[in-house]
Amino acid sequence: MPSLRPAITIENIIASHRKRRKEIRKRLREFANIGRQGSDIDLLEEMVFCFFTGGCSAKMGMSALDAVRPILMTADQPELARALVGHHRYPNARSKYVAHSRDFLQQEYGMQIRKKLASFDCRLARRDWLVNEKGIKGLGYKEASHYLRNIGYKGYAILDKHILSCLAELKIIEEPKPPNTRSKYLSVEEKLGQLCVITGIDFDELDLVLWSMKTGVILK
Repeated sequence: MPSLRPAITIENIIASHRKRRKEIRKRLREFANIGRQGSDIDLLEEMVFCFFTGGCSAKMGMSALDAVRPILMTADQPELARALVGHHRYPNARSKYVAHSRDFLQQEYGMQIRKKLASFDCRLARRDWLVNEKGIKGLGYKEASHYLRNIGYKGYAILDKHILSCLAELKIIEEPKPPNTRSKYLSVEEKLGQLCVITGIDFDELDLVLWSMKTGVILK
């Protein structure tokens, strides 16, 4: 049976953006509102969501977050793991990410996540901190970019399998292989920026356009 998804061409990307830009911009406004108006616990929840989506689907991430949300600030790691059974593929490993990172952010920053993230003058340094800080477990460059986008920061590429597949189909990259170093990530991120220039589509909007072309939906 032939695929119902549009082919990844410059023309189809522009057409898809034109068709879905209102929905896409609404979703980006929702992300921005979390960053501006949400509590620091809301920001932690978004981080936990990104722990859960790494190597898994966004739907699994949302289900897992819903499962731990009522006990997020109070449960120890074994209790978090039990809550994740049936909701996430890796309940034990991901519950360790949650407990370790939550306790670190509480002890070191009093859970003032917004203040810490806003303290960086350099956008790359902000993401580097999330990736390299040993107190935070579970955020590589893709997940850290996803997190920052979901709380309203702009200009970070979420280079998941869908975006990489699009770039490979367009011959912008040779193969849809996840970049495994900082320099490789920045290189592909720059190439995504070049696609923005070609299509005339905003960087953050382009990510959601490409993702929706591959999945048929706009999630988070």
